[in-house]
Amino acid sequence: MSLLAIKKYMKQHRMSHLFGLMQYFDMDADLARGLLLHWQCKGHIKKVQKTNQCGTQCCKCDPSLTEIYEWVD
Repeated sequence: MSLLAIKKYMKQHRMSHLFGLMQYFDMDADLARGLLLHWQCKGHIKKVQKTNQCGTQCCKCDPSLTEIYEWVD
């Protein structure tokens, strides 16, 4: 997995949750967070505030994996 692959994915999709990235790239949460943090520090990705229902209704995602990230140009 590379930083450029994350960049390309995020630029294409504009927004993604952590679990989606983990599934798409077949990686664990810590690795995904580390790669996202690189782009956050550069100001290209921001962590989006999730709602109180996030992780409790539609797919009942693991609440610890419902972090949402957005690509910022």
